[in-house]
Amino acid sequence: MDIIVENVTKKFGPQKAVDDISFSVKTGEILGFLGPNGAGKTTMMKIITNYFSPNGGRVTVGGIPVADNPNEVKKHIGYLPENNPLYLEMPVLDYLEFCAGLLGVPKNQTGDRVRTMVRICGLNEEKHKKIGELSKGFRQRVGLAQAMIHNPEVLVMDEPTSGLDPNQIIEIRKLIRELGKEKTVILSTHILPEVEATCDRILIINKGKIVADGTSDTLRKQATGQEILHVKIEDGEPNAVFTALQNLPSVGLVDFTDRQLNRFEIQTRPGMSAKRDIFKMCMDKGWALTEMIPFETKLEDVFRNLTMN
Repeated sequence: MDIIVENVTKKFGPQKAVDDISFSVKTGEILGFLGPNGAGKTTMMKIITNYFSPNGGRVTVGGIPVADNPNEVKKHIGYLPENNPLYLEMPVLDYLEFCAGLLGVPKNQTGDRVRTMVRICGLNEEKHKKIGELSKGFRQRVGLAQAMIHNPEVLVMDEPTSGLDPNQIIEIRKLIRELGKEKTVILSTHILPEVEATCDRILIINKGKIVADGTSDTLRKQATGQEILHVKIEDGEPNAVFTALQNLPSVGLVDFTDRQLNRFEIQTRPGMSAKRDIFKMCMDKGWALTEMIPFETKLEDVFRNLTMN
């Protein structure tokens, strides 16, 4: 089911937590919400899941307006909130059966759905324990299981790997990727490598506004503006190589990084690539091109540049 957010605004008193936001998420897409604390990520997720009503704009899930048909929309959404509220005195199996009933799973299918969630979320050894006896990581797995118990078309997850150990994080990432092949998934996280490993697309929000929207590669390219290459060229005299590189039509800026080893940092002109030109130049002059390494801006740098102001 597609999600469409149109000009949504949410105020808490005089403060705009979400400020005229618009975006869409397609079926089979995993969207990662990034932003500093207080940016509006959780508020936006609660609006999509109808925990909050917006002051302006609208949200549709699968063509259904959230504000007009909240109960119908909730049937199609699985939600894992940031604080993961659980009934700590209930055993895991009882809790999942209880959630299945609340979310409309037919009684004749409840047993199968509970067993499936126990298997998928790795809860088999803990399934007879009370939730209060579980570690934080296993409680998080129980939260994921309840979010998926009714097999929803849309999954909204706020910090889904919070409290998990590295092995569990890898398993949950893999699970989210598998789910994303057939479901619409929105997740928020503060872990930047997790976004790159899990999400098809990244939406960065700051002070209630969207400041970036695209794949991690797209965002990095937009941040640098030009292609940056680290190059080592052997056999040529350093100044002669420097001059030849400067004269290439696709090259904007050349700097030595190591004159003795003929290493250079090359910044291309906007919208151009210098790789072919450099290769052809070396071939024509009989120089050995022994290194050509694209320099990539880290997603962390992109995030900081967009959210520090």
